[in-house]
Amino acid sequence: MVTQVVHTARTVIGIIGNIISFLLFASPMPTLWRILKKKSSEEFHPYPYIAGVMNCSFWVLYGLPIIHPDSTLVITINSVGLVMELSYLAIFFIYTHKKYRIYIVGLLVAVIILLAIVAVLTLQFCHTYESRSMVVGIICVVFGVIMYASPLSIMKKVIKTKSVEFMPLSLSWAGFSNGIAWTVYALLEFDIYILIGNALGAISGAAQLILYAYYCKVTLPGRRDGDAIKQTEVQLETKLPA
Repeated sequence: MVTQVVHTARTVIGIIGNIISFLLFASPMPTLWRILKKKSSEEFHPYPYIAGVMNCSFWVLYGLPIIHPDSTLVITINSVGLVMELSYLAIFFIYTHKKYRIYIVGLLVAVIILLAIVAVLTLQFCHTYESRSMVVGIICVVFGVIMYASPLSIMKKVIKTKSVEFMPLSLSWAGFSNGIAWTVYALLEFDIYILIGNALGAISGAAQLILYAYYCKVTLPGRRDGDAIKQTEVQLETKLPA
């Protein structure tokens, strides 16, 4: 009975996490709409979208029944995220500079090769769900730690300027909520790999909210829409869900 209640609660939390994660994945749409209207990628960079493709790809691999059974909700949101990130990259590819096009193609090929190598080696040499989950899970955590470290530069800027102009409250709150939802999901039926990445995300989001609360009374003079959109992109893309 208790096990069934825990499983049901985990499913509900996972669905909530899917909804929050989808909103996070959808947040760059204003940036992409701007690129479409101007037919130029301007000064935006493809790095966040490539990182998103890499992150989602490995979490989809992690959630496969042959790697980590009973992870349907992990697969669903990261599959959706993967399609969205690839769509963003496609738009970026069309309207960006030639050097970035070569860069995008090269990194996507590298991601595909790395994913294939990890998948083949894991299935070939790891013969239990635990060992397969460990190998792929550790890789996912490493990528997650790298991406969750990205907001540190933004937080440093907030402290230095004593202004929250470049740290939108909505995105900080969404990142915090996303981290909490997936942390609870991981704790209900203990999953150390989902737990580590999203606990770090929750801590990062909480730190940003604290900074925002401390510096929010600072007046934001001369705020430019373009700057806000660019910073929103950077802030958002570091909050990729498990």
